[in-house]
Order: sequence, then C-alpha cells, then structure tokens
Amino acid sequence: MRARSVSSSQATDFQPINTRIRSLKACWAAAFAVLVLSLTLTACAIGPASSTNQQTATPSAPKLATALLTYHGHRSAVVGVAWSPDGKRLVSGGDDGLVEVWDASTGALAWKYTAPCSCQTNFVFSVAWSPNGHEIAAGTFSGSVFVLDAATGRQLAMYNGIGFIQGLAWSPNSRQLAWGGVGDVQVHDIASGQQIADYTGNNGTVERIAWSPDGKTIASASDNGLVQVWTAATGQQIASLSSHNVPLWSVAWSPDGTRIAAGTGAAGANTPVAGGNKVFVWDVATGKLLLSYTGHGDAANIYALAWSPDGKRIASGASDKTVRVWDAATGGTELVYTGHHDVVWTVAWSPDGRQIASASQDGSVQIWMAPGA
Repeated sequence: MRARSVSSSQATDFQPINTRIRSLKACWAAAFAVLVLSLTLTACAIGPASSTNQQTATPSAPKLATALLTYHGHRSAVVGVAWSPDGKRLVSGGDDGLVEVWDASTGALAWKYTAPCSCQTNFVFSVAWSPNGHEIAAGTFSGSVFVLDAATGRQLAMYNGIGFIQGLAWSPNSRQLAWGGVGDVQVHDIASGQQIADYTGNNGTVERIAWSPDGKTIASASDNGLVQVWTAATGQQIASLSSHNVPLWSVAWSPDGTRIAAGTGAAGANTPVAGGNKVFVWDVATGKLLLSYTGHGDAANIYALAWSPDGKRIASGASDKTVRVWDAATGGTELVYTGHHDVVWTVAWSPDGRQIASASQDGSVQIWMAPGA
C-alpha cells in the first residue's frame, strides 16, 4: 500500500487550522487563569467581610464580665450584699450604717434602714435575706443584730450579739438565725427570740458562718485558721478543717452539702495575710482536702466566697480588687471580673445562677453576667 503523502498545497491548507487551534488553547488557558484569579479574589474578599461583620455585630446578650448595673446608694464601703429568694431585689449593708433594699434590674431604692447606735456610725458588716423572703437580718459593728421586714424595712426584732457581727446566716427553713462574733456563734429561734445553741469552740474571732443546705450543721471560719463544723441544735463539734494556721475569713457550703470552701485572709484589727493566700475545698464527710485555689495570687486576701446554685462553680472576691469564677471540681479559672476599684468584700449568685452581685470597698455593688448564663 502506498503511503499517503501530503502535498505542499495541502500542508499549506492545514497551517491556518493549527494556528487557530494554538490560538484557542492560548485563549482557554488565559480564560482559566482569569477564572482562578477571579475566584481567589472573591474568596479573599469574602473572608475579611465576614470577619468584620462578626466583630462589629451587636451581641443579643451582655458579654461575660460586663457590668449590667452598678449601685451607688451607699456613702462609703459596702461590706454585705444578698439577693431576695425571687431574684428581683438585693439588700446591701455598708460602713455608712445603712441597710438598703433595691431593684436588681433598675437599682431603684425600695427602702433604707439606719442601724441605731450610740456611736457616730454603726457599721453594717453583714446582711442576709431569709429563704422564705419575709425577713432581712443585719449584723453590726456594735454587736447588735436587727431583723427587718423585707417588704417595708420595719424593725421586727433586735438582739445583742457578741462583739461586732460579721458572720450571719439563716437556717434553710427561715426559723433560726445564727451569728458569730468574738469567740462564739449563737443560734436563735426567730419566733420566740430564744437562744437555741451557743458554740464556743472557735477560740478566735468568727469572721463568717454558713448553714448547711439540710439545716443540720453550721460551719464557721475563724482567724485561728480553722473551719469548725458543728450541729445547729446542740453545738456539738463534728469536724475541724485546718488552713495550717493561716487566718480564715470566708466560708461556703456546696449546694449538695458535701463540700466546704474557705478562703484565707484577715482585716480590721488583724493585719492582712501577707502571703500563702488561697481557697481550700474540703470533703465534709472525710475532711480530705480536695483542692486549693490560688488564682488570686499569693498576697491577695480572700474575703468573699459563693457557690453557684448548680454547684459547678465558685466565685471568690479578694483584696486584689477582682472576682474570679472557677470550676469547683478542677480549680480552673473561667472568668475574671475587674469592674471594682478596691477590695471586694462579698459576692452573691442570683437564685437562677445567671448573675453575680459583688460588694466593694469602692462603695459600689455591681451586678454582672455569670459564666454559663
């Protein structure tokens, strides 16, 4: 078979076709490059635009650690604060001798009570709202304890305590009131006014006290470095938890009653603890130390402690002007609130666990969102 040959004329006829093919290939390559470049630029343009929108979007809920309300009703340091059981109001007590009840949403004052005293000012060191919502108790520098009508501020009863009253707590059933002062803790029946128990095993100044959730026992923190746990009915000691001779200031029960937290610190007549400050968490049944929290730093005295209603977190306030919220099981810090300008004396979780109120030497009570809210 003869091989097919291409004449010069035929070759000439194919040249334009080859040229067009090469041109088309070049065009396709250029078009593809343009398409890739276009997609790349579009992707780059979308990225920053999306990021910018996220950064400038207004959140639907307040951010954590942002103050929702700051209350300035007191003329000086605010040492005590507590929520009403329904979470609608707060009571605060301060060095100006005033007990004030105000709206948690607006800060509007409902009423104020001036603690009577022969001295120039009767500092209000502690306040507590009864679990049934009917009464408020206030402990003072003069050693008096006042029971007030929560709705009107009318004085219902007055008791003479033991030295200045810093520790104050209602029983879960609202029938008894316990307070601590110099050396001992007294428990009184509110209906009769009679003393039920007098615990004298502290051998030091009682700084704070806390009633167990089941109402059977009371824990007291003292400047002798011990948390004493004893029966509310008889005053019989059932446990003693040690901070190894470091003065204790704050104490709180876990909501399930299985653990106790206590923070080191001192103030007033005692020199603040210079170092080694921490929060201890113990197992009540065994006395075993479960963890030590040092998030506030070695030199910060821990004046405030409160357990979240669900038992998962602890809020602590200190002389470093901060409130720290941390995991009660691991000690991991979840949030640091820096809204105050001086010592934080008291912290309190709202009943629903969504907000925290903190009272400070700077004269303010601040309400802010809690983690997990």
